[in-house]
Formats: sequence, C-alpha cells, structure tokens
Amino acid sequence: MIIFMIIGISALDMIEGRMIGEDVPMSVMHEEWMTKHDRFYKDDAEKERRLKIFKENVEHIEYVNKFGGLKYKLGINKFTDLTNEEFKAIYNGFRFSNVGLKKGTRGFRYENFTDLPASVDWRARGAVTPIKDQGQCGCCWAFSAVASVEGITKITSGKLISLSEQELVDCDTNQDQGCNGGIMDDAFEFIIKNGGLTTEANYPYKAIDSTCNNMKEASHIATISGYEDVPTNSESSLMKAVENQPVSVAIDAGGSDFQHYSSGVFTGDCGTNLDHGVAVVGYGSASDGTKYWLVRNSWGSSWGENGYIRMQRDVGDDEGLCGIAMQASYPTT
Repeated sequence: MIIFMIIGISALDMIEGRMIGEDVPMSVMHEEWMTKHDRFYKDDAEKERRLKIFKENVEHIEYVNKFGGLKYKLGINKFTDLTNEEFKAIYNGFRFSNVGLKKGTRGFRYENFTDLPASVDWRARGAVTPIKDQGQCGCCWAFSAVASVEGITKITSGKLISLSEQELVDCDTNQDQGCNGGIMDDAFEFIIKNGGLTTEANYPYKAIDSTCNNMKEASHIATISGYEDVPTNSESSLMKAVENQPVSVAIDAGGSDFQHYSSGVFTGDCGTNLDHGVAVVGYGSASDGTKYWLVRNSWGSSWGENGYIRMQRDVGDDEGLCGIAMQASYPTT
C-alpha cells in the first residue's frame, strides 16, 4: 500500500477533514477525491492507471509547495487524475495561427489614455458574471469572447446579462470549430454579422457540439458593432484597455503548475504557445508589491482562486507572462 504524507496546505484544502502531517494512504485520498468530484472509471485497470497519475500529480503539488519558494500555491483539484497532455487536449481550445494574429486593420482607441489607476477590478464594478465551466469541451475561446461582450454590454447599457457560449459553439462554425477550438476575434466577427448574441437562459450551455438552433439563436439581446486588437506585445497597452473594459486574451496555459494552480500570484514557467482563451477583468498589486493581471477562467469556481488566477504583470518580456500580451482584443459598441 502506498502511504503519502500530506505536507502542504493545498492537499488539506481539497481533501476535507485531514490534518496536516497525517499519514493517508494514497488510495484512500484518491477514493475521497473521486467522491468529491463524482468521478467514475470504466474498470479496475483504468482506476489503477488514474490512481498512478493522481499520485504523481499530488507529489508534484506537494513538492512545489514545500520547496518551490514561489509566490503561488498548487492544490488538488478536479484535474488531478489527468496527465498534463490529457489536460491540455481537453481544456485548452484556443487555436493560435499566424493567420489569425493581428490583422492590423483596426485602431486602438485607448492609446492616449494616461494616469491609470493603480488597480482595477471589473467584478467590483458589476461587469463580470459568475464563473462558468466549459467542461470537457475545448471552447475556451467562446467563454473568453462572451465574457468581454458581457462586460461591454454592462458598461454601455447598465445591465449585466449572462450570454450564450453555446450559441457560438453551435452556430459560429465557418471559422471556429466548437469544442475543437477557435479564436476570439473570429467569435467577435460572428457576433457582428449575426446581429448579436442571445442569453444563456435562452440558449443554455451543453458542453458539446450541437446543431445551431435558429429559433433560439434569433433572439438577440446583446450586440456589438466592432472589435479592436490591443497592440501586440505591450503590457502597457493591455493595461490601458483593461482600465476601460474586460479584455479577451490568449495565454499558454499548458504547464502542470497552471493545471493545479490554487492561489497567489502565478509566476510559473510558461512559454508563448498560446493555447487557451481567458478574459482579463482587472489588475493590481499583491501585498508584497508583485504586480498582477486578474484573469477570469472558464474551468469552474473550484479551480484557482474561486475560478480566477492572478498572473504576474510587467515581467520584462514583451509578450508578458505566458504570452498574455500577444493577442488581446475587445468588442466595441
């Protein structure tokens, strides 16, 4: 029997009722995790394989938390029985291509903005809907685009309305590919041509590719007239945009530390292989002075800081941490 010593607060956070320092059989921890996350396996062989992956991930989580000396913590979450390759294949659905990178035909209306506040949080301004969960569908691009449209709709109309990601998944099929990935700029173009988006309540999310429901899709509640790209590789420009509205961005979210992020300002190793769409809904500085972007994810509220991640800002690289400044855009009305 495998015995594992819980030495980090992250494991305590996710496996309720355990004391730090308590000897816990890994198989028992895995059973408790399965119960918590309603996870079932097709047979004993699959369960054994998942237990092995779970063990390796937990060991990584606890090692990083104990010896990493980092500004962030990792934690056991609903992704802990997945290999990193499986995780990326299922949940990271941004389809980066040079063709889709900055067409360069739109202006940047916030270029001359100065005297920006030290911190911004669009949640506090009532322009961000509760955290959503894309499930096992690689349509992060739709959630990112919708979050930005929800934000600008609130800013311009005064109404915060949860809009339909499923409409994009089902109906925006000329360029984007539903659960198989897409690009936020293409989603904005579809919304413009489509005459808007309907509500989440009218066209609820299913986490699967379905046939476009034209009757539901015809009831447009929120509209945009255009969109603009933030100048590439400029965190200062991204900051100007975020001060004015939530912004869609693409990031490299493929690392194992990102998979198991739990809290703190993420400063982890990541590249610029953009594979995940999210929304920047604010920025600020932590108590130790570390500057961060406030990023809204679409993996449910049990991941990260209630569904959010704070990512280090002003890292010195033009692309920003994990490429956050490479391909940012926002809708306009």
